[in-house]
Amino acid sequence: MINEPGYRLNVGLIVINHKGKLLLCKRKNSNNWQFPQGGIDHNEKPRDAAIRELYEEVGIKSNEIKEIAISDKWYKYDLPEGTIKKNFFNNRFKGQKQKWFMFELIKEAKIDFTIDINPEFDEFIWCSYWYPLSIIVEFKKEVYRSVLNEFCMAFIKRNL
Repeated sequence: MINEPGYRLNVGLIVINHKGKLLLCKRKNSNNWQFPQGGIDHNEKPRDAAIRELYEEVGIKSNEIKEIAISDKWYKYDLPEGTIKKNFFNNRFKGQKQKWFMFELIKEAKIDFTIDINPEFDEFIWCSYWYPLSIIVEFKKEVYRSVLNEFCMAFIKRNL
């Protein structure tokens, strides 16, 4: 079952640059780093949400990327008690359920956090493949580990 009570449907986005580095972004007004991610709108297909969110969150357009992999399954995590924002989607969600996508930049892209009127990020880095596991918040770590493991062969094969 894709829809699951208590979980917001979401896409997670891993972007690789021409040097084989991954895009990692810092959430605004915090020291929390993550891959771009975002909600799937009603009746929206996950891939369409991935393309939309990639543009809205970091300014990367669909003609600047090629798809490398899509997760075989949906991954989910619970938000820790006390971190759920008051009135966050009317308190309907205890966590996120995500379909993950890996994209490679096929042309130079400028990272731009100003597309959305309320940007989520204020900094970014290009990092090595496994580095996110050393910096990601604890409650997302298992999802990141699982997704990176699932995508590892696609990452290696992208240049073969």
